[in-house]
Amino acid sequence: MTPLLILLTFLCYTALLFVVAAITSRKAGNLAFFLGNRQSPWFVVAYGMIGASLSGVTFISIPGWVGDTQFSYMMVVAGYLIGYFLIATVLLPLYYRLQLTSIYTYLGQRLGRWSYHTGSFYFLLSRSIGAAFRMYLVVNVLQIFVFDGWGISFWLTAMLFIVLIMLYTFRGGIRTIVWTDTLQTTFMLAAVVITVFLMIREMDSSLGRTITDVMESGYSKILFLTEWRDERYFLKQFLSGAFIAIVMTGLDQDMMQKNLSCRSLKDARKNVITLSWILVPVNLLFLSLGAVLYLYARSSGIDLPAMTDDLFPMISLKYLGAFPGVVFIIGLIAAAYSSADSALTALTTSFSIDILGLDRRNLPERTSIRYRYLVHVGMALLLLLIMILFRMVNDQAVIAGLFTIAGYTYGPLLGLFTFGIFTRYRVRDRFVPLAAVAAPVMCLILDRFSEVLFNGYRFGFELLIVNGAITFLLLYLLRDGKSRSTERLNGTM
Repeated sequence: MTPLLILLTFLCYTALLFVVAAITSRKAGNLAFFLGNRQSPWFVVAYGMIGASLSGVTFISIPGWVGDTQFSYMMVVAGYLIGYFLIATVLLPLYYRLQLTSIYTYLGQRLGRWSYHTGSFYFLLSRSIGAAFRMYLVVNVLQIFVFDGWGISFWLTAMLFIVLIMLYTFRGGIRTIVWTDTLQTTFMLAAVVITVFLMIREMDSSLGRTITDVMESGYSKILFLTEWRDERYFLKQFLSGAFIAIVMTGLDQDMMQKNLSCRSLKDARKNVITLSWILVPVNLLFLSLGAVLYLYARSSGIDLPAMTDDLFPMISLKYLGAFPGVVFIIGLIAAAYSSADSALTALTTSFSIDILGLDRRNLPERTSIRYRYLVHVGMALLLLLIMILFRMVNDQAVIAGLFTIAGYTYGPLLGLFTFGIFTRYRVRDRFVPLAAVAAPVMCLILDRFSEVLFNGYRFGFELLIVNGAITFLLLYLLRDGKSRSTERLNGTM
C-alpha cells in the first residue's frame, strides 16, 4: 500500500467527520458543548460508546497481546459487567440527582474544595495520558508508513492530527461527538470483520476451520486457574475488570459526559447496561482477530515484529494488499478519533468547570465561550506534548502501559468517590492531596517489591484496587466527624 493512498484515505475519512461536525454544531453554546443540551438518544450514545471504550488501544494492542496472554483478557471483560451494573445503579442516580456537568463537582459538595480539585486533577492527568497513548498509535502508524518516507518529523505529524481533532470538536463538543462516534464505531468493527475474512481467504481456509484452528492453537485459553501469583489468574482479572469499568467509565468525565447528555436517568441506565453486554462479543472479536493474525503469520512464514503492537499494521499494510490496507487505515483512524475527540472535549469541560469555574462566574455567554475556546486549544497542546514525550520513552505494549498508569492515577479517584458515597464522614480537606499522592507512591513500592514481599506474587491490573483501598484508608485516618450533607448527596446510602 503506497504512502499516498494511506494519506488520501486519512484525509477522506477526516473530511467526512467535518461534514458531520458542521451539521451537529449549528447554534451550539456551552450547554450543547458540555452536555449536548441533554437531548442525546440513549441508543445512539450506547452504540457510539463502543468505539470510545475500545479506541486505538484495543484496535492494535489487544490483537497483538494474544501472543503473550491468549484470551485471558476476556475475564477482564466479564468483570466489566459487574462494574457497569454498579455504575448504572449507584453512580448514575447520584450524578443525575445532583444535575452535574462535571462529575467531580460531587467531591467538592461532599468532601470539600481540595478534594474537588484533587479529583479533577487526577482525571486531567489520567485522561490526558490515556488519550495521548491512544492517539500515538495512529500517529505512529502514519509516521512509519507515510511521513518517514517523505522526511517529515513525528511532531509535525502529531500536530496535524491534533489540529484536525481540535477543529471538528471546537464548536459542537459532546453534541458532535455523540454522532461522530456512531460513524467511527461502525468503521472500526467493519474493519476487524473484513480483515479476518480476508486473512481466512488468503490462508485458503474457511470460517469453521479457522475457528477450530484457533481453538487448537492454545491462543484461545481464557481461564488461568492454577497459579494465583500469575498476572493472568482468572479471579484477579475478573475483579480488576469490574474496578477498571468503574473508574475508567463511572469515575471518568470523558465517558460520563456522554451518559449525562442523555434525556433522563432511565435512558442513561439503558445505555450503560446495553453497552456492557455489547462489549463482550466485541472484545471477543478483537481477540479472535489477534489469534488469526498469529495463525496467518505462521502459515505465511512471516517473522513476528519485536513489538506486538506492530503485528496488525504490519500484516495489513505489507502483506494483504491495497484494499485490506485501506480497511485497516480506516478502522485505525476511526478507533483513534472515537477516543481522542471525546477525550479532548472532556478535558476542556473538566478544566472549564472544575478549574476555571465557568458555570459559577455568571459570565456573558460570549465571554464564557471564548474562555472555553482557549482551554480547548490549551488541552490540544498538552496532548501533543505528551505524545512527543511518549514516543521518546515507549518500550512496552501500549495496552499494558495504559492500564499500568491507570492503576496509579485512577486509584485515588476510586478511593475518593468510595469514601464519599459509602461513609458519612467529613475529612480534613486540606490534607486530601497529600493522601492522593501517598497512595500511588505506596503502590509503586508494593509493585516494585511484590515478589519479595509476597512470596513471588506479581501485581496485574488489580493494583488499581489496592491503590483505591489505600486512598480510602488514608481518608479514613483523616476523617473529621460525620457530614450532615451526606443524606442529600448520597440518597439512601
